[in-house]
Amino acid sequence: MDHPRITFFHAPQSRSGGTLALLEELGVEYDLHVHRLGAGTQRESAYLAVNPMGKVPAIRHGDTVVTEQPAVMMYLSDLYPEAELAPGIGDPLRGPYLRWMVFYGSCFEPAVVDRSMQRDAGPASSSPYGDYDTMLKVLTDQLERGPYLLGERFSAADVLWGTALNWTTMFELVPEVPVIRAYIDRVAARPAMQRAAEKDAGLVAAQG
Repeated sequence: MDHPRITFFHAPQSRSGGTLALLEELGVEYDLHVHRLGAGTQRESAYLAVNPMGKVPAIRHGDTVVTEQPAVMMYLSDLYPEAELAPGIGDPLRGPYLRWMVFYGSCFEPAVVDRSMQRDAGPASSSPYGDYDTMLKVLTDQLERGPYLLGERFSAADVLWGTALNWTTMFELVPEVPVIRAYIDRVAARPAMQRAAEKDAGLVAAQG
């Protein structure tokens, strides 16, 4: 099926690296708009018209704009079902897939941000993730079942989590326990993930 060409708004060495990796996994062509976060180009009016939050990633597909990395990844994976990176509706794995895509933004990132800011989570009844240790155990218990979040099936959820865990362990926001390290390495070894890393390194070099 023919689709309007994707326009991808990206900044190297940022969270949007996950979307870059997903586009490589999908094997589709796209137009790339690169921002310099240090120079604040994501805060210029032209981009704020795309994403008023001034964050990357974002994509434009025809008249549709999608922001927030999990939403971007779910949209793209459903748009290109032939890549088989998202279980379809009716597939028993669709529910677990959506769970892990949403768990990232609803639980993992808030917990990691609180930890990085040295903030207390507050009472479990009012915290979006309960407490950090519980959140992390839920994740590592799933990874122990491996090799991927959906068992034997690799999906866009693994692109999201493989890249997220890579940078959060580098910044020591998540402990590099063996199950997490093995999972990061397993995802990073995929040819598409390596191509994305090389492209991102090239963009960093081009920005000086």
